[in-house]
Amino acid sequence: ISIFMALLLYLLLFISAPLIADFYGKSELVLVLRILGISLVFGAINGVYNSYISKKMLFKELFWRNTVALLISGTAGIVAAYKGLGIWSLVIQQLAHYSSTTIIMWFTIKWRPIKKISLNRLRSLFSFGYKLLLSALIETVFRELRTLIIGKMHNASTLGYYSKGEQIPKLIMTNVDGSIQAVMLPALSAHQEERSRVKSMMRRAIVSSSYVVFPVMIGLAVVAEPMVRLLLTEKWLPAVPFLQVFCFSYMLWPIHTANLQAINALGRSDIFLKLEIIKKILGLVILLISIPMGPYAIAIGGAIGGIMSSFVNAWPNKRLLDYRYLEQIRDILPPLLIAIVMGLAVYSIQFLQLSSIVQLIIQLVVGVSVYVGLCITFKLESYNYLITILKGRRSLISKAKEPNDL
Repeated sequence: ISIFMALLLYLLLFISAPLIADFYGKSELVLVLRILGISLVFGAINGVYNSYISKKMLFKELFWRNTVALLISGTAGIVAAYKGLGIWSLVIQQLAHYSSTTIIMWFTIKWRPIKKISLNRLRSLFSFGYKLLLSALIETVFRELRTLIIGKMHNASTLGYYSKGEQIPKLIMTNVDGSIQAVMLPALSAHQEERSRVKSMMRRAIVSSSYVVFPVMIGLAVVAEPMVRLLLTEKWLPAVPFLQVFCFSYMLWPIHTANLQAINALGRSDIFLKLEIIKKILGLVILLISIPMGPYAIAIGGAIGGIMSSFVNAWPNKRLLDYRYLEQIRDILPPLLIAIVMGLAVYSIQFLQLSSIVQLIIQLVVGVSVYVGLCITFKLESYNYLITILKGRRSLISKAKEPNDL
């Protein structure tokens, strides 16, 4: 079924490729889209294997498979770029990544599909899964809508600054959030009949991820200018405001994930879909208001929409798990306040008028020292918890005072 749906989507992409190319005024996109679209089929196969891996909690094996696929695709892309293939080097890199991942999983995972379709299983899975599919499609379309509008209404340079500003915080959060999602759903699902246990595990995920994500995103926003100047040169400095906005936008992702995965673990994909529709209506209103104000307003509008979405995502868990939004705010407030103080300390270093590399080094040292120092001083529970994890202890500290597996 996954392969069939992927083929159907590829057919739609194949047919609409000329329209997409005409929209951007780039005729060369037709062939690029039609070739790159083949990755949909590999993605469908990988999705089933990833579900199997998540259910069996084989995350160590998944890490090594993904690492090998990354090395293969990265090498292929670099060689193609070195040979002067231009945009086709990106296409080659993407296809190499998806195809190598599929091949590696096929030969290293024992599971194989049988030559039989069970309509009963299909009904039960589809009744839950189609709502998640629709939610994912809505999210993807809306997320790319901002890029599409900026690319159409403004010049290529502005779109480049916008995309580059989003790239670094998105890369960090995609990996962090992907790890949280992969572990949370099977872990929470195993205890879906124990609501108090699910709440405890969800709470632990929010508190621990916030402790890690807040200082990283706030710190990245503060050092954005010297970092861009050093790594990307001064021609990319217009991307700095976008980068800073996206840092605050992506900072709430782990909280979104914890709330949504708890809802999914309880089998309520219907609520998941309703929340997605509500959030996108709010987001569309904000987008329409911000479009006339320019690309920076569009980015800021996205961040405001993210804050509003966190309230929307948390609302059902007030009833499902008795985990109110005010409780969640209290849980994330300590690391947030400490991260803000750390950010102010790091920001003050710029007044020393140092070179970019020296400033970055000092800011990194000051940031880590201040954050860890304040955590120790105020005996932050998350710090103690993560220390016990690093030391390999089994006695984990929990605010909820309940055992958890996360």
